[in-house]
Amino acid sequence: MKVRGRSLRRSRHNRIIAGVCGGLEDFFGLNAFWFRLAFLIAMIPGGIPGLAAYLVMWLVIPSE
Repeated sequence: MKVRGRSLRRSRHNRIIAGVCGGLEDFFGLNAFWFRLAFLIAMIPGGIPGLAAYLVMWLVIPSE
């Protein structure tokens, strides 16, 4: 996926688990904190929605 010449990739430098949030930061230009917070909030109702979304992105988004 490309927007304005940037491609969506998992970050190797800005990562806590797999670099998904760091990659989203590079792609969208928002701080990775907001993506991490969104995944955390999505995990509140039983953990499945946030965890499933993160795992799918981990598998689908290629690494740098």
